[in-house]
Amino acid sequence: MKDCLWYLDEKAVHEIYNNTMKISDNTYNGVINPGSLQSVLEHIQNDLYYPEFEDKLTHLFLSIAKFHCFQDGNKRSAIALSTAFLIFNGYSGIVAEFVIEMERFVVLVASNAMSVDLCKKIIVSMLNGDYGSDESLKLEILKAYKQHEKIMKSYE
Repeated sequence: MKDCLWYLDEKAVHEIYNNTMKISDNTYNGVINPGSLQSVLEHIQNDLYYPEFEDKLTHLFLSIAKFHCFQDGNKRSAIALSTAFLIFNGYSGIVAEFVIEMERFVVLVASNAMSVDLCKKIIVSMLNGDYGSDESLKLEILKAYKQHEKIMKSYE
């Protein structure tokens, strides 16, 4: 991890959110829970709770996807804001893989089928450049998909 990290501020978040919504042809409904958003942005800077880059990225991704800071586009915003965090901290080499994979997993996060630990394992694997080669990780992801199916069936 770099000694000095670039963190998102509220202005950057609003700009990224608005651009994300514009690209996906949605109206910009904006922030509905400013306290949660501010909390996420402040907490990832706390090295006691989130000492490593992967801890910070995991918290940012999960929190934006789950806390419903925005009226619409929370899952898309989780991906976009995490991508910006990666790019501005020198991890642009994994962005394509990150976006593709997290688009698959963000629904699992939102439904509580994917744990914090599993999300972090996936992110660490991507950062280490060995994503897709760990069979035990693949099995954990499969279990999360099965859990998601059970959750969705319970709503029928």
